[in-house]
Amino acid sequence: GGLLMAVRALRGQELAERLEAALPGSVEQWDEDAVWVKPANVAEAARFLHDDPALDFQFLNSISAVDFIEHFQVVYHLTSMRQQHTGVVKAQIYGREAPSLPSVYHVWRGADFQEREVWDLMGVRFEGHPNLKRIMLWEGFEGHPLRKDFL
Repeated sequence: GGLLMAVRALRGQELAERLEAALPGSVEQWDEDAVWVKPANVAEAARFLHDDPALDFQFLNSISAVDFIEHFQVVYHLTSMRQQHTGVVKAQIYGREAPSLPSVYHVWRGADFQEREVWDLMGVRFEGHPNLKRIMLWEGFEGHPLRKDFL
């Protein structure tokens, strides 16, 4: 066999149906490409996506955040090497004063620096992260420079 794998992207609806079956009430919406999970359910959804053998999302590609002014969106890109598929999970957080989500560090150790980066640059706090401090800017830096309202 060659090294090339045919990796398929799971549709948002398929992810939504599996999450909703395992964690009723955890899904807010979905589209072709992604599923939106309620912020409070992010950590348990991550655990299910990681542990469920049919999904088997052992690898966290990235965590990123987008500032839409009226809300922040945090995006998780996931891959299963064994199942040869990918998935995208999103969470929407309202309020600019103290936006926060549960950390997924305990599911994917790779979330460590990525959550710190999102905290540093966007100001989204990850509850339960073992060492949530700035990673690019110095402690004491005022504000979060990737926010649209950063001056």
